[in-house]
Amino acid sequence: MTQVRMISPLFDDLAKVEHHHQLACQSCALYRLCLPLGLHRDDLSKIDQIIKRSSGYKRHQILFEPSSTFKTLFVVRSGSFKTTISAADGREQVTSFYFPGEFIGMDAIYQQRYLSTACALEASSVCELPYEHLQGLSATIPELQNQLMTRLSKELSSDKNLLLSLGKKNAQEKLISFVLSLSQRFSERGFSARSFQLTMSRGDIANHLGLAIETVSRLFSQLQEQQLLIIQGKELTILDLPTLKQRCG
Repeated sequence: MTQVRMISPLFDDLAKVEHHHQLACQSCALYRLCLPLGLHRDDLSKIDQIIKRSSGYKRHQILFEPSSTFKTLFVVRSGSFKTTISAADGREQVTSFYFPGEFIGMDAIYQQRYLSTACALEASSVCELPYEHLQGLSATIPELQNQLMTRLSKELSSDKNLLLSLGKKNAQEKLISFVLSLSQRFSERGFSARSFQLTMSRGDIANHLGLAIETVSRLFSQLQEQQLLIIQGKELTILDLPTLKQRCG
């Protein structure tokens, strides 16, 4: 009888652990934006068991650097990140910004090494998905493979939209398109589409869009004077969304 009393709590603990594994992803606020969406409960449990949830990254802390061996895909849980690449002469290009629910490191799959530097823009956290384990699971979970391909396709689409913006739009259209892109991404995550934080610096925005910092500052001032948006510190509030959409070309 004593043995039963000693063993029973152990089974209770194991049951709690299993319950946690089954529900951790499903109870996440980003569930509808991430890979687990649409998976059966048993499949979700399998994925949940391979995910490592980071304790957090401080502002400016590096997530990964170029030429590091690729082993892991990252999903932003909270905060934000930027990725940059450097030319041989040391010039740096800001390639992307990432927000909760978005994947970082997808471009490393082909060459099996990270091609950029990923850096936290604020206090942030990520989920780590070991790619080798993810591949193994996707072989037995068709929907997982489909979602991975969807993520890759979305990233390619974003890259093409950026090329269009850089190549064909004027400075004001580039900046407004960037603001509207942020608005849409925050809205998709359940946040306000009209009021959000610019966690990146003016220099990062200018670099990303191929503009001078002075140009970005001047354009923001013009848009405020025209009462299309207002910026207080890092908080940006859109005042006239329809007009901005017309202006972005």
